[in-house]
Amino acid sequence: MRSRSSRRRTSHTTPRRTAAVVLVGVSALLAAAVQSGAATAAPGKAPSASAGAKAGALPLKLTPAQRAALIREADADKAATAGELDLGAQEKLVVRDVVKDTDGTLHTRYERTYGGIPVLGGDLVVRTAEDGRTEGVTKATRATIEVPSLKPAIAAGQAERQALGAARAEDAKSPDAGGGPRKVVWAASGKPALAYETVVGGLQHDGTPQELHVITDATTGKKLYEWEAVRSGTGHTVYSGTVDLTTTQSGSTYNLTDGARGNHRTYNLNRGTSGTGTLFSGADDVWGNNSPSNLESAAADAHYGAALTWDYYKNVHGRSGIRGDGVGAYSRVHYGNNYVNAFWSDSCFCMTYGDGSGNANPLTSIDVAAHEMTHGLTSATAGLNYSGESGGLNEATSDIIGAAVEFYAANSSDVGDYLIGEEIDINGDGTPLRYMDRPSRDGVSKDSWYSGIGSIDVHYSSGPANHFFYLLSEGSGTKVINGVSYDSPTADGLPVTGIGRAKAEQIWFKALTTKFTSTTNYAAARTGTLAVAGELYGTTSAEYKAVQDAWAGVAVGPRPDGGGGGGGTSFENTADVSIPDNGAAVTSSIPVTGRTGNAPSNLQVAVDIVHTWRGDLVIDLLAPDGTAYRLKNFSSSDSADNVAETYTVNASSETANGTWKLRVQDQAAQDVGTINSWKLTFP
Repeated sequence: MRSRSSRRRTSHTTPRRTAAVVLVGVSALLAAAVQSGAATAAPGKAPSASAGAKAGALPLKLTPAQRAALIREADADKAATAGELDLGAQEKLVVRDVVKDTDGTLHTRYERTYGGIPVLGGDLVVRTAEDGRTEGVTKATRATIEVPSLKPAIAAGQAERQALGAARAEDAKSPDAGGGPRKVVWAASGKPALAYETVVGGLQHDGTPQELHVITDATTGKKLYEWEAVRSGTGHTVYSGTVDLTTTQSGSTYNLTDGARGNHRTYNLNRGTSGTGTLFSGADDVWGNNSPSNLESAAADAHYGAALTWDYYKNVHGRSGIRGDGVGAYSRVHYGNNYVNAFWSDSCFCMTYGDGSGNANPLTSIDVAAHEMTHGLTSATAGLNYSGESGGLNEATSDIIGAAVEFYAANSSDVGDYLIGEEIDINGDGTPLRYMDRPSRDGVSKDSWYSGIGSIDVHYSSGPANHFFYLLSEGSGTKVINGVSYDSPTADGLPVTGIGRAKAEQIWFKALTTKFTSTTNYAAARTGTLAVAGELYGTTSAEYKAVQDAWAGVAVGPRPDGGGGGGGTSFENTADVSIPDNGAAVTSSIPVTGRTGNAPSNLQVAVDIVHTWRGDLVIDLLAPDGTAYRLKNFSSSDSADNVAETYTVNASSETANGTWKLRVQDQAAQDVGTINSWKLTFP
């Protein structure tokens, strides 16, 4: 049991879970003949995603100056906006980003402060019509931001020691707390609390730079959360052939500065691990020779990949650079010695690439560059926490955009596919690092959502989102695309019809930039992508239904027709059953008759429970013979209200006819709830 103050009961809404990020590497390099001047890393024409979409809901391509003007306007009105949102007297808004649709709709992203200190997990997005009406608000937390006191009960030194201990537990090298803890309000997981945030530097166990964030309760000293801000992964890569690059001439010398893309620069760390290194330059404007032994070859890879990703953001989604402000990041290659990794860091606003085992496989391919750069995009927009379910979504976003940029590039040496790291041969047998059509093919990633997925590594909890994107793009079943064979199953055993990759990209990108927040989990990602599909295509469209079906295909939410294509048989109990606080389990029964044989392998169990802290609940389905199927485990970190979920159960060993029961138990104090209804659907 845990101690909590009483909470205000909220309205019955869809519950939320928590989520997570990955990176890919590349080896080999590219012999690059390079030309200065206009950008020439342009691919063939990308497929249009606007066909059938409502033109007004598509993002407007803002110039950096237009975006800056919108941010200034939002900043000038932030006090009035806080008042409209009924924020407390001690709360203030800080403008972070603005996205504008063609019809004039604005999506303004804010951070919050409380009593002058940052609120982590207090971010929100306000949707405003062209006439100024507020049409909707998406919040990272529904909790009221309020703490009893802004005076800590423990010393900052205690929080710092805890953070350093957390780093040492991960075998960090030379951990350093740098500037020491800062005071914050932690609101990302449950009741807001005064806390310390400590950022530990040094190196991770594999030599990757470390930015470990540790949140310590400033009243109790308990560790509330931790995440690693440097997004990294492992891989070897081969290159993309001979390409044109945009460079800058200074006198008789050329250098790898892309004046067409925010002055993105590519530097040589020359095996170092700090600073920017030396800007690549030369007299002939020809970079590399296709061999890893030539340091310019990996630089050409990284420069090319960054240009492609910049062009994809701008030409497909109307975003000028990572932050939308027209400012380029920079790339650093040849990091460390035998460093088999690559990473994005917010602190330097840069991508960094090692050279792999034996310094012979630079991690600088198209999908790696796009993956790393997209970690920067996610940080600048949704800010998905790099832990739990939000961390899996963070990692999946980089995989999704990495695949999208690879298709966009139309490079004959590295054709577009749904295989992550397929060029790197990290396993030594020609297999890719990850598979989007069936993530579990790598042996560790998950195909579908389940209640404990937020507790595993974010690189593996990304599987359901990658799988969702593939299903939404291409549909289920077997097919061959660009010479690659795929076979994508679904969690409920029912087919999904894809809507095409271009539409799927638009839906995901707009959801990331206008709907997702730092705490978005799989349930909230479903809500956000459905909202975007409705804006773009309408809620009765084939695209909207495809989003529902694709999420159901990875066990997140129901299908619109109950999962049976309209042909299933459902049995429902709508009688209310009270759930005692921290008491005995209660049951609700459904008699099933008229079925023959056993229940299906994809029995749908739709649960509607009103409860003020859903994490307290343990939910089981009981078959007629008493066999229990666990639907939901207890989770002290799941602080959202209510359970409104459809679970898929393999009940093929059970006789269909008989009395089925839903068993629910509240296992902690200070909460009340009711089973509103539940339904069994036999597809």
